[in-house]
Amino acid sequence: MKHISETNNKKPGWIANTRLGGHRVALSLALVITVFAFDQAAGQLPAPAQKTPIALVGGDIYLEGGEVIAGGTIVFDQGKIVALGQEPDLPEGCQMIDVSGKQVHPGLILSRTSLGLTEISRHAESTDLSEIGPINPNVRAQVAFHPASEHIGVAAVHGITTAVAAPTGGIISGQAAAMRTDGWTWEQMTVKTPVGMMVNWPSMSNDETRKDAIEALNETMERAKRYRLSKEDAANRNVTPPPTDLRWEAMLPVLEGTLPLFISANTISDIQAAMLWSEQQGVNMVLVGGRDAGYIADQLAVKDIPVVVTPVIGGPARAWEGYDRTYSLPHQLHEAGVRFCIGGEVSAAGAYRLSHHAAAAVAFGLPQQQALEAITINAAKILGINHLTGSLEAGKFADIIVTNGNPLEIATRTEMVFIEGRQLDTTDKHRRLYERYMMKLDR
Repeated sequence: MKHISETNNKKPGWIANTRLGGHRVALSLALVITVFAFDQAAGQLPAPAQKTPIALVGGDIYLEGGEVIAGGTIVFDQGKIVALGQEPDLPEGCQMIDVSGKQVHPGLILSRTSLGLTEISRHAESTDLSEIGPINPNVRAQVAFHPASEHIGVAAVHGITTAVAAPTGGIISGQAAAMRTDGWTWEQMTVKTPVGMMVNWPSMSNDETRKDAIEALNETMERAKRYRLSKEDAANRNVTPPPTDLRWEAMLPVLEGTLPLFISANTISDIQAAMLWSEQQGVNMVLVGGRDAGYIADQLAVKDIPVVVTPVIGGPARAWEGYDRTYSLPHQLHEAGVRFCIGGEVSAAGAYRLSHHAAAAVAFGLPQQQALEAITINAAKILGINHLTGSLEAGKFADIIVTNGNPLEIATRTEMVFIEGRQLDTTDKHRRLYERYMMKLDR
């Protein structure tokens, strides 16, 4: 405070002209400090690690397949579920939380998003979605993930415990990562990486652009294969391997079939072209977007190509299509036996509306249980993380939400969120703003 008193003694310009200038400066400074402190205190902090066993007692526990343990108990310790049932044995020192009358569900999974990679789209400094150039398989989304993003906290409070941050741009955008929606650092928040290599399929409507893009894709695959062969040959002959190239290193799991290509395509011609190309290249494909997937659902089922539906809420692409074209897509895929999950919206700001998209699919024919599984266990299976999360089972991460009703009802409130057994602060930015302006009305 020394510099303030010196400034007041010197009484420069605008302060000297005001009899109470010094007091106003002090008052203004106090207000700034108070507001800053309030904002800092009100912000969401990452939850501390689980220290003691916790048992949620008396709630209806929803399991994979539609089974419900009415008035049951679920126990978790050191971040993982250890027991669940009507009256499971409780470990010593267990903290019991009464959730009678509530529903207990696995945390929701947002299977494709820009969450954590962008904050304010108009500000380039807060957006890290893509790199320069069309071929960037070495890009890793998790290292660009911003743990302090306000959007992450909002998504978490609405029940989303895992989100797949995916790069965009170019032809091969890079590697997507499954991230927790709570934590101090991206390392702490990483569930699994990579879960898929993101590819933007070139539109079949533009012959010149499509030809160049397909050539770039084919060249990428060919160079990656030659790189793999040269490494294998060097290992067999016990000689120095070729210099490491991060681009082709990133493609090796794709060639080995352990990492799928998440190919974004929407029209019938684009989807079919991507399916044919993937088959010719011998790689595993997951369709992302898939606006027209309902028209060729039988083909997707035969080829066993999973679909990440994004979005469900939206209008038709063509004048002759019914208004419910996108709303009914999940139902069509379900009827055809296609494996799918619901990805909601790509935007970080709209991430929290994931359950709304699943609810819209129910309104247009998708069974409710399938809708819930489309944003939990089925998403986990497509992403390859179903051994870690996606359902309430012993041995899996304690990613759990407690709601006061059906999670697919917009009026339902998520009252508790646990990620790896850590209970989150449910006062997100939306709640803080609501309370702030309610306070303004009261005053």
